[in-house]
Amino acid sequence: MKVILFGATGMVGQGVLRECLLDSNVESVLAIVRGPTGQQHAKLRELVHKNFLDFSAVEGELSGYDACLFCLGVSSAGMTEADYHHVTYDFTLAAAQPLARLNPGMTFIYVSGAGTDSTEKGRSMWARVKGKTENALLKLPFKASYMFRPGFIQPQHGITSKTKLYRAIYAVMGPLYPVLKALAPKYVTTTESVGRAMLKVARQGAAKQVLENWDINSIASEGASPAAR
Repeated sequence: MKVILFGATGMVGQGVLRECLLDSNVESVLAIVRGPTGQQHAKLRELVHKNFLDFSAVEGELSGYDACLFCLGVSSAGMTEADYHHVTYDFTLAAAQPLARLNPGMTFIYVSGAGTDSTEKGRSMWARVKGKTENALLKLPFKASYMFRPGFIQPQHGITSKTKLYRAIYAVMGPLYPVLKALAPKYVTTTESVGRAMLKVARQGAAKQVLENWDINSIASEGASPAAR
């Protein structure tokens, strides 16, 4: 399986990239980034591209892929709706539209979030914008599209968030993760589980297009190897 990955330098994207590089079913990964990840691997190739609103200059690099794992995103904290829409909706569709045209057999998986508003009419700004983005992606002519809605994501294997606020939150919540998992297992997950589930869905599909946190954990745990990862 040949994979395109967006958001490889973010917390979720780092976890997904790790799982891609560990997975023997993944032949190659093209990470489309605005700055280098700093990683080197035989399966990894990076395409540094600054303008995430226009991919026409690099379209020749974007065909022949089986899956796109779209993990690019920002926190809505302190952002206006217009600015958040620009990064969340405009960037995503600017990438997805040419990919759908160039790779009709592609599976597109988008990392959204628990509480996303599919009606696009709720009071929560971020949830409306995420819902609008999901709805637009589901209309594109991919082979298949899946929306992942994780809840609280615990970073693993030394992965950290680039967002200062999130780093502070994880510093406090990290030690409490076993308690959260015990009390609310349906609403917490890990970077490893998200990555494993995305790859499994990219290969095998899923029974529904919108996958909530508990779906992600269930898929990730199916047939999990007991070997240390």
